Amino acid sequence: MKCQVCRGPAIIDVRRHNANFCPEHFLRLCRDQTAKSIKQFEMLEPSDRVLVAVSGGKDSLAVWDILLALGYEADGYYLGLGIEDYSDTSLDHARRFAEGRGLTLHTEDLLRHHGFDVLHGSRAAKRVPCSACGLSKRHLFDEAARNGGYDAVATGHNLDDEAAVLMGNVLHWQTDYLGRQLPVLAAGNGFPKKVKPLVRLTERDTAAYCLIRGIDYLVDECPMSVGNKHLSYKSALNDIENDSPGAKHAFYFKFLAQAAGRFSDHGDHENPPVLSPCERCGAPSSNQICAFCALTERATAAVPIEIGPTRSRRRRVQR
Repeated sequence: MKCQVCRGPAIIDVRRHNANFCPEHFLRLCRDQTAKSIKQFEMLEPSDRVLVAVSGGKDSLAVWDILLALGYEADGYYLGLGIEDYSDTSLDHARRFAEGRGLTLHTEDLLRHHGFDVLHGSRAAKRVPCSACGLSKRHLFDEAARNGGYDAVATGHNLDDEAAVLMGNVLHWQTDYLGRQLPVLAAGNGFPKKVKPLVRLTERDTAAYCLIRGIDYLVDECPMSVGNKHLSYKSALNDIENDSPGAKHAFYFKFLAQAAGRFSDHGDHENPPVLSPCERCGAPSSNQICAFCALTERATAAVPIEIGPTRSRRRRVQR
């Protein structure tokens, strides 16, 4: 097996490109594909300051490393979710990556800074854990970007992620979500720009990238994701990809090119809600209190405990 570029020994095959690559040229492929996405979708300007949402996993560490290699000023932001040992291990990987390269990593912890973790927050709000997690991440990523003066928030969503989400949205015809499922969401109404530079790379690509670059990442899946439907969508798409290499890329990018614009007028796009600062935190909100502050209020509210009569008191009552 020889490298498509230099004809030297190849270490990985990329079937959707019908090509094999040596370590050097595979790294170049990953960086070139990321740069292509940034340019095609006008994600970033060369002078932009980028805040990378870091989880300690392969995708977030790969996108941080690639953005730095492409010359962007990029800092990391890690949010501790209070998920048993999983969160501690995630933070260790993120810190080792940052400290080993002299990078800036901002850290925040739901339990320590906001009084609740994802599990208790989901129970209090009667949400599934992934919903409470996503709400918290979106709010705090945006807040960190605003407070730090960053031009964009970058996440490690890859082609597998986006294709799986698209499959779920198409199966259930979630037209509001289809209208917003884009690799870049422009800044506006107090929200920072959000970008997904890895949409041309798969999970296999980012794992191989980290392995070649010597990036130690968290391998374990989040224990809260058990039962998440997107995992089954990923599995189904992997089966299709095995039979038809490039199917995931065609599914997602042809949607962007030929169908995404058809959903841009769905939902409340014509009459968007009027946003005003949240009374608690100042974030843009369509209500007096934003969804995150409402979640925090429910998750940290005192729980009344009914205390029955003492044993001696019960005895007197029985007499």
